[in-house]
Amino acid sequence: MSTRLAREGRLIDRSKKIAFQFNGKQMHGFEGDTLASALLANDQVMVGRSFKYHRPRGIVASGAEEPNALVNLGSDGRFEPNQRVTTQELFDGLTATSQNHWPSLEFDVGAVNAKLGRFMPAGFYYKMFIHPRPLWKHIYEPIIRRAAGLGKAPKERDADTYEHFYAHADVMVVGGGVAGLSAALAAGRAGARVLLVEQTSHWGGRAPVDGAEIDGLDAGEWVKNALQALEDMNNVTCVSRCMGAGVYDHGYALAYERLTDHTADKSGPRHRLWRVRAKQIVTATGAIERPLSMAGNDVPGVMLASALRDYVVNYGASVGDRTVVVTNNDDAYRTAIACVRAGLTVPAIVDARDAAGPLADKAQSLGIRVLFGKGIASVKGGKRVEGVSICSQAGEGTVLEEIECEAVAMSGGWSPVVHLWSHCGGKLIWDEAQSHFRPDPERPPLGADGKGFVSTAGIAHGEMTTRDCVANGHMAGVDAAAAAGHKRRAGAAPVGDAAVEAPMAPVWMMPQGASYKLRSKMWLDYQNDVKVSDVQLAAQEGYESVEHTKRYTTLGMATDQGKLSNINGLAVLSDALGQPIPATGTTTFRPPYTPISMGSIGGEASGDLFQPLRKTPIHDWSDANGAYWEPVGQWRRAYTYQKLGESIEDAVNREVKNTRENLGLLDASTLGKLVVSGPDAGKFLDMMYTNMMSTLPVGKCRYGLMCTEQGFLSDDGVVARISDDRWLCHTTTGGADSVHAHMEEWLQTEWWDWDVYVANVTEQYAQIAVVGPNARKVLEKLGGMDVSADALPFMQWADGTIGGFDCRAYRISFSGELSYEIAVKASEGQAFWDALFEAGQEFGVMPYGTEALHVLRAEKGFIMIGDETDGTVIPQDLGLNWAISKKKEDFLGKRGQLRSHMVDPNRWKLVGLESTDGSVIPDGAYAVADGTNANGQRNVQGRITSTYYSANLERGIAMGLVHNGPDRMGEVITFPKTDGTEVQAKIVNAVFYDPAGEKQNV
Repeated sequence: MSTRLAREGRLIDRSKKIAFQFNGKQMHGFEGDTLASALLANDQVMVGRSFKYHRPRGIVASGAEEPNALVNLGSDGRFEPNQRVTTQELFDGLTATSQNHWPSLEFDVGAVNAKLGRFMPAGFYYKMFIHPRPLWKHIYEPIIRRAAGLGKAPKERDADTYEHFYAHADVMVVGGGVAGLSAALAAGRAGARVLLVEQTSHWGGRAPVDGAEIDGLDAGEWVKNALQALEDMNNVTCVSRCMGAGVYDHGYALAYERLTDHTADKSGPRHRLWRVRAKQIVTATGAIERPLSMAGNDVPGVMLASALRDYVVNYGASVGDRTVVVTNNDDAYRTAIACVRAGLTVPAIVDARDAAGPLADKAQSLGIRVLFGKGIASVKGGKRVEGVSICSQAGEGTVLEEIECEAVAMSGGWSPVVHLWSHCGGKLIWDEAQSHFRPDPERPPLGADGKGFVSTAGIAHGEMTTRDCVANGHMAGVDAAAAAGHKRRAGAAPVGDAAVEAPMAPVWMMPQGASYKLRSKMWLDYQNDVKVSDVQLAAQEGYESVEHTKRYTTLGMATDQGKLSNINGLAVLSDALGQPIPATGTTTFRPPYTPISMGSIGGEASGDLFQPLRKTPIHDWSDANGAYWEPVGQWRRAYTYQKLGESIEDAVNREVKNTRENLGLLDASTLGKLVVSGPDAGKFLDMMYTNMMSTLPVGKCRYGLMCTEQGFLSDDGVVARISDDRWLCHTTTGGADSVHAHMEEWLQTEWWDWDVYVANVTEQYAQIAVVGPNARKVLEKLGGMDVSADALPFMQWADGTIGGFDCRAYRISFSGELSYEIAVKASEGQAFWDALFEAGQEFGVMPYGTEALHVLRAEKGFIMIGDETDGTVIPQDLGLNWAISKKKEDFLGKRGQLRSHMVDPNRWKLVGLESTDGSVIPDGAYAVADGTNANGQRNVQGRITSTYYSANLERGIAMGLVHNGPDRMGEVITFPKTDGTEVQAKIVNAVFYDPAGEKQNV
């Protein structure tokens, strides 16, 4: 049975007992335990069931590579499925339940699938579920959906909080083993700003477990000294429980820190997602031990040799009293030696090779029997290991003897963790001696300068001894610091010991001539139940690409993403295809390295902060003065200002008439404001807008249109030229962020060599539209700058002061009235509004909202992005040909607008529409035409884009897109309504009010 050892356990504190529950059973562990080590110490060997066949599953690893031991953790708002027991630290009160079984872990009805395994080989679902077709909807799909997934989805709202953290470093080192510590020490001493992250709670990696020596010290002592030295450096930050999740372009990396998962106290953020920019990244991510493909290698109690050693040395937990070690390399002998020293029995070491190094002699001196040239034909047992059958590795599986045992420690060699190296394009080479892929230092991930920005260190680089690991780590740190501009002397490299080991032998099946019966019990992917025979079947059926085989068999598609299974699977596939492993290649490594919580991705963006409410400086005033709010993007804008007892419609009509007749104030602060500057800014804006912006004189404004690459109108606004190399671009409220992103995308991906800078200053300014016949009067009353027609003509701007406020005044109009838009500092926005409102009392001032704004602009025939546009409309459809430059060679969308469909004369064009009875035409209504289409539906010839009641004209007005509309003035067309009635409308000019524009040109 598995139990707690009387001695060993360097990471646990036996004086601090911890209570926890597993499947409702009360258990105990110690501070420092992982959930995995505590379960083993309580003789809980079986912890789950596999996905497909529901076979019993036990703990097979000791780290993030664990594919089997996934559990549900917590309850209610802190319930989370699919958590690895190997990475979950124990805390008082922890509750865990096993998953993927019914009704219980010990008795699972789904285990019947294992009896039907011969009928469910790889890819059977592609063949079975396609016929007969009616069965898919009513039988197959419901059953598959019920069986899908492992854990249960949380039902309660997440009770935890999460955060993002932004960091910049010269050198980021991922991995806190001895190679990573050596790299961080070297880079830190060279003067670089270093960020060192380690995914576990302890430092040093495998070296302290394996008894290595560095600089004449025990590895554990050296690690302690190295950490102290790093903590004494002000330029170095060390973060434990922080996993390097991904590496991206331009030195961008993600790291995932677990803040409270290991404690009973859940106050504060649970996870922190580090968003790092580093000049150089060193991945000292270690290596993962490979399992051996042998029949029954999934029985609970079969474990990686290094993992079993971890549980014995680190946690004082044994998997069983009698452990058989099976290996193809010398490292597994350390597990056998550690077991014997802890008082456990090792009946035999089964070595597939003909000879081993000095560690074999040491094992034999401890009385351990070593069987060379042998393999395990099969592991005996169902829910836990009962014994093994020994065979000749060179044979077909004939049993030579049977050995009783409770655990099997297997080792098939080591594979460097190359994931982070590969995320951003780093290439791999096959190391024939060690039978693994390792990074190719000649083909690193490249930065914008064409030079490598990621390097590897230690065993992640392919170094297999402590001596080579720490030396290589030191050199990686020195080189990374130098590449980041720090070349100070880093001191001498640490000197580690170098154990003499015999070469490993590649063993991809045990025994090598195994029969089909044995191969159909050799598990590659433990979680998804993929066997050696499945991969061979895929090759037989023509799936020669490793990516195709992966998807056909689901090899490497489980939550561990093939960390244990991929290399063995590649080897089996290569053998079936009769080609070397490098020719088969690898699957694609994608971030994150291990799963990260959805909460950490969202960070603070949850609850009230999911989409933060954006408020203008005048928001509180508006709220206190009857504002009826509407959402516009993340902003809240006043739709109208209601007076007591007034309907929304009446309020809008009042605001519309007052603005035309007296004075209206509009809070226009939400409009996007992008400052575009730099020597190439003019050239850049000429490409962004359909008209010419580089020729705009300083002090003047120009209305501009933006289009997508396909030529469709996407945004509009007034552009003001501030200086020779600076423009201020106004955008729609909802488009500010997307236009900013649109500009940055082109600058960063296509025109990266243009000297242009874009800053979003939307929230830095309050902007107030002063509109109506009395607009100039109120500004003149406040005093300050000259706003007369001569001093500030239409479509010009000027800096100055009004009423004692520093401001920028734009003479622009979206209403057709005399209008100024005054921009002041956001901090002074409310005060300036108050001053305007007070001064405007004698001029009939009223605030007006967005609906009045829409009515006013529709009366003038001005378009609104999102109303007159829907992603299929081009400027020419709206009669905006005048805003498209004929002088420019190119702009975004120009070629799209030249396509045959875009220049078709039969496109729907913008017109005005007046109902014959004066009513308001329903928004979005379609105009019908004669005949029906192929579906028997009435043909259509246009649609309403904007429709309002005009209090000034005392009738309904509308704008719409109509087939050949401008050529059909005066024609009456029909719009069906949703109540079954129809409304007749006459096609008219889209400018309903003041067509000569006399009111704004005063």
